[in-house]
Amino acid sequence: MTTDTIHVAVGVIFDRDHNVLISRRADEAHQGGKWEFPGGKVEPGESVIGALQRELHEELGIRITSQFPVKKIYFEYPEKSVLLDVWCVTEFENTPVAREGQPIKWSALDALEPASFPPANVPIIRLLNYPRTIAITPQVSNLSQLQDLFRHYHTAGIKLVQLRQRQLSDAQYISWFEKMQVQSASAGICLCANQSVSVARQVNAAGFHASSERLMELESRPVDAEILFSAACHNLDQLQQASAVGADLALLSPVMETSSHPDDAPMGWAKFTRLASQVSLPVYALGGLKPEDLNRSWQAGAFGIAGIGAFLPSE
Repeated sequence: MTTDTIHVAVGVIFDRDHNVLISRRADEAHQGGKWEFPGGKVEPGESVIGALQRELHEELGIRITSQFPVKKIYFEYPEKSVLLDVWCVTEFENTPVAREGQPIKWSALDALEPASFPPANVPIIRLLNYPRTIAITPQVSNLSQLQDLFRHYHTAGIKLVQLRQRQLSDAQYISWFEKMQVQSASAGICLCANQSVSVARQVNAAGFHASSERLMELESRPVDAEILFSAACHNLDQLQQASAVGADLALLSPVMETSSHPDDAPMGWAKFTRLASQVSLPVYALGGLKPEDLNRSWQAGAFGIAGIGAFLPSE
């Protein structure tokens, strides 16, 4: 980033139906006529959150009451460079109105057309389409059980699954993963490898999940940009490492007590919020949660929830 980079606070504003508010840039402006996420320049001496609050009040007449950071995006246009400081706004006062005469509208996430946005906004669209739930497979004794489980995930609408089978050798894991890739693809499920980077590369996994131990050994992003890269974190040092090596998202645990790790003290929602708010990447809550905790996690600054037991078939 250069000294003349323009620092911009960006607000991704959600309504109760999880639609997002977008506004259209003036025709005479840079990238004029394109849709964007509201926000504006951070003035000298101004905090990012201060700029966000000011800009959204000036543009839309709202006062934000709950927000959390999700991403810093640096982008170079031929004529200038920008740093987008992206925040999710989950609660606000007043009804948004176009105070500056700009067209505004609420849009479903899957209706956002990247070509209609400035190039710097496109990574935000990709981020917003990450699933809100991540299923992690429990240990199973055979491939048939795993196939049954994935049929359940498909029925339940799960779109992102981490294949975790630590009892398998690398050769066995590769064999199972390759078989599950076919089933996952037909079900529209993104399948992440939870093993070594070399294994993830051998199977051409759509995603790679690093354990907290592997995460702390990394010096850079271990997979290409088009591969979803997630990391397990339990404290601030690990969250900061995940951000430093370019993780797309982090799983922070344990939030509540878990049967799989009964000796690990849960952090609770207050600590989760405090830790997640200190990094600019989507953080998912993990540990002792249920699908009905999704809204609670959102209020605590989580981008979504992840879990093993949370997404198993009910008995």
